[in-house]
Amino acid sequence: MVDSRSSVASPEVSPGRRRGPELERAILDAALEQLGTVGWNALTMEGVAAGAQTGKAALYRRWGSKADLVAEVLRTRLPPIGEIPDSGSIREELRELCVRMRGAMDTRAGQALRAVLHECDHADADRFREVIRDGLHKPAHRLIEDLIRRGIRRGDVRPDADSPLVSDVIPAMLMYRMKMCGSEWRDAEIAELIDHVMVPLLRV
Repeated sequence: MVDSRSSVASPEVSPGRRRGPELERAILDAALEQLGTVGWNALTMEGVAAGAQTGKAALYRRWGSKADLVAEVLRTRLPPIGEIPDSGSIREELRELCVRMRGAMDTRAGQALRAVLHECDHADADRFREVIRDGLHKPAHRLIEDLIRRGIRRGDVRPDADSPLVSDVIPAMLMYRMKMCGSEWRDAEIAELIDHVMVPLLRV
């Protein structure tokens, strides 16, 4: 006697099947988790699909490669710096900016980004540096320009300090310390950067 339960294949049941933005969020979350646990080299589309409880095809419909997926994770998960309120002091405003930039790189996405840059090959590194530029450095550069102009209007920044090179100093130092030195910004180092580099560049 044949057991009818074993002779007929059961249809795959997926109650509450996720689609669209919900599924995409689950995939990106799973990819970020994989980056944090196994790193760039060991991350696979299969592992991400398993973590998101979906099929690998769902990933490839959205991203053509692992690099495309990881770039999207980093773009969407790096937190914005936000606006810096007017404190009346360019020193305090730039210090707050540095603290926020450090905080962004201390998030899971920021830590994953640093790990990816250390592990990936040259071609992919260029793509992820672009993520840093677009997601962190360009917004920081624009914000620093705004802070300098505000300081000029307030009178605690000299009028000729509104230069793109001056606005590049803090983002450039962040990248240098992260990539070349592999070190974090301690509070004392942030204060030293502001007091011994930025304030002399900016003050009347």
